[in-house]
Amino acid sequence: MLKKNFLIPAAGLLFIFIVNGCEKKPEEAAEVLETENVTVALTPSIQEMKGEMFTLKLSDLKIRKTVQKATKEITAASLEGSIKITNNSTNILDIKEMTIQYLDASGNPIPFKDGEKKATISAVYWSDIQPGKDSSEASLDVKVPMDAVKKKSINKIRSHVVYIPTPLKSESMDVPITIEKQR
Repeated sequence: MLKKNFLIPAAGLLFIFIVNGCEKKPEEAAEVLETENVTVALTPSIQEMKGEMFTLKLSDLKIRKTVQKATKEITAASLEGSIKITNNSTNILDIKEMTIQYLDASGNPIPFKDGEKKATISAVYWSDIQPGKDSSEASLDVKVPMDAVKKKSINKIRSHVVYIPTPLKSESMDVPITIEKQR
């Protein structure tokens, strides 16, 4: 009897907490409506750059900005699109890291401010690209320096790709020695 009297009110309280917790409060709803995402296409939207060991193809390039509706202030920005790497070498390419750097009209890097996250792309998509083969196409979604977006000063995108061409070569050498006789 005691268990039954305890379980029914406990279940009722749990139900009330779940229902109240899932309800969106008016303040939260207002915050969501205060910002909007604005997408700006980059031209040309497809870029293909050929390096010594690989070709890098960026496509569907655009900048997505989060804008405060009331003030029109940009609060966040990212570069979006697709990326594909083609191995032009006779070796397997093991991609270790890729970073994106934004350049102004003079070719100078546009720095990230303190607290802004640098534009690094995970290399998970590209490990061990066979000779003459394409990597799987990956989504590109990396941060852009706020100053670059506000001033519309991006003129070029520089990609830094760190890779290891494999198979690694190794070499063995024999060093002739003799053991001296004991006296």
